[in-house]
Amino acid sequence: MEESKKVVVRETVDLPTEEFTETEMLLQWTNYAKRLGDKGFRIMESLLLINDPVLNGTTISIELPNEGSKLDFEKEMNGLLGHLRGHLHNHNINIEVIVNENVSIKKALNDQDKYNRLQEINPNIDLLRSTFGLDINA
Repeated sequence: MEESKKVVVRETVDLPTEEFTETEMLLQWTNYAKRLGDKGFRIMESLLLINDPVLNGTTISIELPNEGSKLDFEKEMNGLLGHLRGHLHNHNINIEVIVNENVSIKKALNDQDKYNRLQEINPNIDLLRSTFGLDINA
């Protein structure tokens, strides 16, 4: 009976701490978000994909638009941490949540504004426009 009460303590020294890149982290982050979306957790999926996280050593920083989003995110953060730690083979990973309520939304008002916004996102849009002889005012 005494033997069944033994507590197994896992040494944290034995856990892997392999190096990983920001690209690998973003890939696993997106994979986890898609998996949540497939399971029907659309709100958490959108929170994960609202901004790209930034890697600083083993700390991942994610910027969220308000405290409510932060609370929802923190409820599911353990699952995300488990996924990232397991797939990136590094158990020193931590997530830092930053709330930025001053998110400015750029709205395009006319065709020229929309074109300029697309050109900000992808400068090659001008090459596409000139190659096919497109006119943005048509």
